[in-house]
Amino acid sequence: MISVSGKNWEEIYLNKRLVQKIKIEHSLSLITSKLIIDRGFSKREIHSLMNNLEFYNPFLKKKDFISAAEILRKHINKRNKILIIGDYDVDGCTSTSLIVNFLNKFNVKNSYYIPDRIKDGYGANLNLIKRLIKDKVPNLVIMVDCGSSSNDTINFLNEKNINSIIIDHHNINHPYPKSTSLINPKKNCDYKKYDYLCSAFLTYSLIDLYVKKNNLKLNISDQLIYVAIATIADVMPLREENRFVIKDVIENFDLNKNIFLKYLFKLNKINKKLDFDDIGFLIAPSINSAGRINNANKVVELLTCNDELKIKKITADLFKFNQKRKKIENLIMEKIKYRKLINEKGVIFYYEPEIHEGIIGIIASKLKDILNKPVIVFTKSNNLIKGSARSIPSFNIGQYIHNALNNKILSTGGGHNLAAGLTLQKNNLNEFKIFLDGIYIKNKIKKINTFFSKVTFSSINMNFYKELNKFAPFGNQNTKIIFLIENIKIVNPTIIKGKFISCFVKSKMSKLVKAVSFNPIESPVSINLMSQKKEISILAHMSKNNWNNKSNIQLEIVDVISNNT
Repeated sequence: MISVSGKNWEEIYLNKRLVQKIKIEHSLSLITSKLIIDRGFSKREIHSLMNNLEFYNPFLKKKDFISAAEILRKHINKRNKILIIGDYDVDGCTSTSLIVNFLNKFNVKNSYYIPDRIKDGYGANLNLIKRLIKDKVPNLVIMVDCGSSSNDTINFLNEKNINSIIIDHHNINHPYPKSTSLINPKKNCDYKKYDYLCSAFLTYSLIDLYVKKNNLKLNISDQLIYVAIATIADVMPLREENRFVIKDVIENFDLNKNIFLKYLFKLNKINKKLDFDDIGFLIAPSINSAGRINNANKVVELLTCNDELKIKKITADLFKFNQKRKKIENLIMEKIKYRKLINEKGVIFYYEPEIHEGIIGIIASKLKDILNKPVIVFTKSNNLIKGSARSIPSFNIGQYIHNALNNKILSTGGGHNLAAGLTLQKNNLNEFKIFLDGIYIKNKIKKINTFFSKVTFSSINMNFYKELNKFAPFGNQNTKIIFLIENIKIVNPTIIKGKFISCFVKSKMSKLVKAVSFNPIESPVSINLMSQKKEISILAHMSKNNWNNKSNIQLEIVDVISNNT
């Protein structure tokens, strides 16, 4: 089926024999069994649907972690000076905070620094490290969520006889940095299968190993909330250990025991228990806003602080930063001509020299979701062009940017499968476009968008939603469950805040069901919803709408199928 947005939709194919096998073996419903097969859930993931799994440390016997723990123990025992450097995103800030909070329990002298995205650039580069150790020379430098490509920096530290630990999950290439200890699942090592974990998870695992190995009576579980936040913010695959940690946190987290989050909820006029969406749509953007609009060192100061007044002050600052970020973002999104971009072949390049550097990643992410294609948003940065990329699962943008760097097309670059950053000379922009498009078009497979199954209106109820929500949190590699609902009418479509559509949907024999569409107003989906008088079919997933202490089912419309096609 071809939708009004031009996407080709098909129902997923499932092996009925396997579905029945899962249903009988685990005494599960048909829909749950189908979803298990569709998602390719492991036995442990199946078990998690009926049971809440606690944090599991898969690295207790891994030599890299044992080595790092031993180095850390040596420096803690000697009361040596320790410097922590992290990335300016959520993962980097939370990883840094985890280390600082842990070291503070031993009253060890430590300092931290989160690079300024504009002044310092990414990670522990050589110029930065020279500046940081000029006056106070540390005995140990710990790099979190960065360092895998910092060979020059590590060589410099080695010359100064300064130990170093790298805890990172970004792409790494030979020759590896010769740090005293290097933790990165993407190395060719015995824990490569855990390359879906973010740096905060790796950092927490190292601390957990240290506690267990040294028989310390320390409860660090209250810090798992920051691992959950980092995992979602860094768009990590929400499978296996990532899913278990987040589910564990959500089930057991007491908002009243965290002043920062409690006050953040209050500022945003939210009065409810923490859920999955709060992390992705409120907490993570608020934390990220400091590095985007101001300085991310504020975040580490916040997450390592015990002074309630200070916590409230910094939280209020983050709230203001996030409001400013939203305003800037909305202004940019309103200027974008979606119809032109929709028809563009290859990777989407969007260059706007006046966009704030801290916002380009968000814009790229939004455009990627709308266009279902790899997107790079560029802005002017001093004498260079700075870009932030967001991609789809079938196009490893981090690897291709690394290839472009090796080909001397880019000045700097690196990242993940789904997200990356780069800088280049403006006159190389067209060459870079040709380079990426060549890979994209050559490897492009006709994109088939899949929905899980057809459903009737009678099945749209709270019990059905609760069954589906067992598979939450939804995100990378565990996407929201899309259904096809046929022969419905759109009732009372209304444009809200000039950004999205609120409406009701109904069939001939059903009551009205609340629905929303977050597609851009000028997109084919939104135009169709606003003007459609006849019966149509919609592709949508279910969510829960909380209003006035009441919970109701809400449909989020993804796409529209015209009954005339």
